[in-house]
Amino acid sequence: MVEDMSRIDEHPNVTTTIRYHEAVSRFADTEELTSFFHPDAVHTQLPNVLFPEGTVRTLKEVTAASEQGRGMLSEQSFEVVEAMASGDRVAAEVAWSGTLAVPLGGLPAGHVLRAHVATFLEFRDGRIIAQRNYDCYEPLRPLDPEGEGAGEEGVTGA
Repeated sequence: MVEDMSRIDEHPNVTTTIRYHEAVSRFADTEELTSFFHPDAVHTQLPNVLFPEGTVRTLKEVTAASEQGRGMLSEQSFEVVEAMASGDRVAAEVAWSGTLAVPLGGLPAGHVLRAHVATFLEFRDGRIIAQRNYDCYEPLRPLDPEGEGAGEEGVTGA
């Protein structure tokens, strides 16, 4: 029987992964966010309920999307639940939540979105050169006046 094994590897790239997610949680400015990335970085978000076609972004597009996110969310949180490194690669399980600052689809401002994320990062020279995210969002259903989920019709697009 294995006792009390950490779910977070002790590795410099894992440490950077955690610091990066902490920075994104607090809506880090462009300069700080850019410091985590190699200039040639590419961020890929696989298709999900919010981005049905997925996205592929350059570093400039990542920072622009971060700016846009500041206007959409009043707060957000990333918790790195588990992370492991192999050479220049890190695989992490991340729990995300974000509170809408503005209405989105049929969801009101103040609604909390939640996602379970698998993220795979590749590093070059200690900085992120590639990131692939698999975001699994919890159901996006606005609450009715009694506080119950709206059912399957919920939010049909965002």
